[in-house]
Amino acid sequence: MTDALTPVEDPAAAPTRGGGGGGGLLRYTATKLGAALVSLALIAVLGFVLFRVLIPGDPVRILTRGAPVTPEGADALRRQYGFDLPLWQQFLRYAGNLLHGDLGTSAQFKVPVAQKIGERVGPTLLLVGVATLIAVALGLWLGTRSAWRRGSRFDRVSTGIALTLWSAPTFWLGLLLLSVTRGLFPSGGITYPDTPPDFWSQAVDTAHHMVLPLITLVAVVYAQYQLVMRSSLVEEMHADHLLTARAKGLRDDRVRRHHAVPNALLPTVTLVFLHLGLVVSGAVTVETVFSWPGLGLLTYEALRFNDVFLLQGTFLVLAAAVVAMNLLADLLYRVLDPRVRAA
Repeated sequence: MTDALTPVEDPAAAPTRGGGGGGGLLRYTATKLGAALVSLALIAVLGFVLFRVLIPGDPVRILTRGAPVTPEGADALRRQYGFDLPLWQQFLRYAGNLLHGDLGTSAQFKVPVAQKIGERVGPTLLLVGVATLIAVALGLWLGTRSAWRRGSRFDRVSTGIALTLWSAPTFWLGLLLLSVTRGLFPSGGITYPDTPPDFWSQAVDTAHHMVLPLITLVAVVYAQYQLVMRSSLVEEMHADHLLTARAKGLRDDRVRRHHAVPNALLPTVTLVFLHLGLVVSGAVTVETVFSWPGLGLLTYEALRFNDVFLLQGTFLVLAAAVVAMNLLADLLYRVLDPRVRAA
């Protein structure tokens, strides 16, 4: 009778159920990677449509910023950039160049767009990387304390500040810092021209220039991590396994560190990677306010000077960064959360 009532599982089928085996992981990775590639292809098509089809006016006049050009010169520019070709041929030429890493030539700087982006990506990664590390550490710490002391003065004050900073316009916050700290920190750039070329002098000067844009970016970003961490931990505090841990006589500090916080971290860690690509894109305002020579300022310069190919290249790079971070977040979440592996 026991054999008739007890379900018997096939041991050979157990590893593949719910995608928990190696095959499930490969299928999951392939699916997410395929979706990312489709997204990149759609971004490439959108980049062509936005900057070749939807921009009104003569593309030659846009490239020359309305400067007087002879008819022969205008025809030469059209042939050089392929504007004399039918639209479908322009797209095929654009797609072929894109597959070879050719983003065109900047009309403003007279150099390949890929080269100019390569020169500016370092400062952006430096600013965004340091700001993300500080924002994550600050947001997780404040979110954990707020949740564990829910309803206290610390919780109300820290949550109120986070909501205020999160809703504040980035450019306004940057301009406010510039006016409040006038003369204490550099107002723009990454280093002074007369700084000695040795490593330590350059590092100290860069850190000095980075204070204001770093504070601005951290103030805008950390609030989201704090609020998500607080919400996750408040929900986790009512879980049954925490009641069991307390019933065993464990101290609240140990329960928080070893049982509640690790589970509450899952949504926040995923948010970090999802938000990282958006932070790179959102650095446009901060870099423009503080003249930080990164991709954000380069995008502003491309808009200001109607540099279509440079603007198209920065759009593709920033959008690809968002897609890449979303892919990394999906893969990481499967590793961290066993419930996703079992799904």
